[in-house]
Amino acid sequence: MPKILTFSKGGIHPKDKKELAKHKPISDAPKPDIVHVAIRQHIGAPSKPIVKPKQEVKKGELVAEPGGFVSAAQHSPVSGTVKFVKDVPHLMGGTVKAVQIENDGKEEWADGCNVETDWQSFSADELKEKIKNAGIVGMGGATFPTHVKLSPPPDKKIDTVILNGIECEPYLTCDHRLMLEDPDRVLQGLLICKKILGAEKAYVSIEANKMDAYMLMKEKAAAYDGLQVTLHKVHYPQGAEKQLIESINGREVPSGGLPMDVGCVVQNVATAAAIFDACAKNIPLIERIMTVSGDGVKETANVRIKVGQMLKPILDHCGMSEKTKKLVFGGPMTGFAQPDAELPLSKGSSGVLALIKGVRKYEPRMCIRCARCVDHCPVGLMPSMLSLLEEAGRLDEMEHYNALDCIECGVCTYICPSRRPMVQQIKLGKQHIMAKRKKK
Repeated sequence: MPKILTFSKGGIHPKDKKELAKHKPISDAPKPDIVHVAIRQHIGAPSKPIVKPKQEVKKGELVAEPGGFVSAAQHSPVSGTVKFVKDVPHLMGGTVKAVQIENDGKEEWADGCNVETDWQSFSADELKEKIKNAGIVGMGGATFPTHVKLSPPPDKKIDTVILNGIECEPYLTCDHRLMLEDPDRVLQGLLICKKILGAEKAYVSIEANKMDAYMLMKEKAAAYDGLQVTLHKVHYPQGAEKQLIESINGREVPSGGLPMDVGCVVQNVATAAAIFDACAKNIPLIERIMTVSGDGVKETANVRIKVGQMLKPILDHCGMSEKTKKLVFGGPMTGFAQPDAELPLSKGSSGVLALIKGVRKYEPRMCIRCARCVDHCPVGLMPSMLSLLEEAGRLDEMEHYNALDCIECGVCTYICPSRRPMVQQIKLGKQHIMAKRKKK
């Protein structure tokens, strides 16, 4: 039995519910008649639309260019006609401008797209440019532009690159299926990251509830030089960057720091597969795999979606029950509840849950000072104090309690006997702190 790795403090073990979809092979979602390619599907500056109404576009064609260095390009996932740029609902609330494209069903690729190339013949800078042009962002949920993450400052020497195949969020199984069905694509994406960063070590990390993926990836990795596959304890949030780094090489990311401060870069396995597509096939990020799960659908699934297609037809295809009480984008720990299914999907859409049973509304009570949130916080914060400070409007003081170190994993809210919405309160406080810093 291989050594099982984990992080040192805090965490929980919620029911993972992965048995609902982990055996479902990847299938194609119903083809959309219309797609809405949002200009804000990533952290950083929104993209800038470069197309006009009635313009014909091909699959993979650029429709919005990056709005800055920390931004991402957007491409058409179908061939068809641009209808207009309009506001559409955003899964984080409010609206976002999106390029609406009518699908002609021809699936015609733009010039230069879907053409195989030898990625090993390109330099590190050329590979980074391909990744930037492909509009790749972190597909584990963070949606940080990947070319930025692969461009650390010259004084930050990266010796370790880690592929995150943990997928510790309950219900979600899309990364699991990707590793089972397309392991070489993932591993070659890791090799590209390794070449770009000049890293000496490269790991693929998998949680112990995916032994089939672990065994297959370990077998496949043996054919590539310098790749190792590590097995990790089933313990939430094992897949968080800082916890993953600690469990692999014992390094602790400092307060206020980033993984590159300890010589590491972490990428999601789906991001690695997209990197391979961009560098070896000239395919931009226009599709991804998403899990549809929960007791509110007749058929759970891992579906390959087109970026910008609407959620409702996919849920109808999976047989969503009229008794569904809650829709959650992402997983139950870090996801966002949605009022309805009339939403376009994005590059960060890793899953949607339709839930019936166990959906109850709780009224939060006063903090009883039990300190369970402190004991279980994987970052070593005092969530109860941060929550109380936000509630009292003492937002400036939250910074002194290292609120920005919060990874928003939701452990504190999950473990709280008073049902206090601590992670939501801390998120609000962090937004205030960041706005204040930006103003300065």
